[in-house]
Amino acid sequence: MEQPRRITDSFPRRRRRPGRIPGGVKGRDCPRARPCAPPPSEEPPPSPPDQALLEMLRRFDLAWEYGPCTGITRLQRWERAQALGLSPPGPVRDALLEHWDNPDVIYSLWHEYGL
Repeated sequence: MEQPRRITDSFPRRRRRPGRIPGGVKGRDCPRARPCAPPPSEEPPPSPPDQALLEMLRRFDLAWEYGPCTGITRLQRWERAQALGLSPPGPVRDALLEHWDNPDVIYSLWHEYGL
């Protein structure tokens, strides 16, 4: 009586090359368990914006007269409202351009929620 066939019987067997590490990756100097750390940056992290600025941006997010704000940045929403002639507040745009690298300023209150 024959033994049942296994799925691996239909694939050719390969021999390992001598000197290779199982699970190793070519061209990597770092072990697989620990990824290489990026070099430390010279620039200090940006300072957090003041509470008055965040409150002004929160009020801009809650004002539905400038259209929905999910799925776009605050600056994109401001520019869309300006293009539609809705007269968004100028200080909001100035603050967004000044703090362009701070995610707390760039994204609206609902940026973490999916559409």
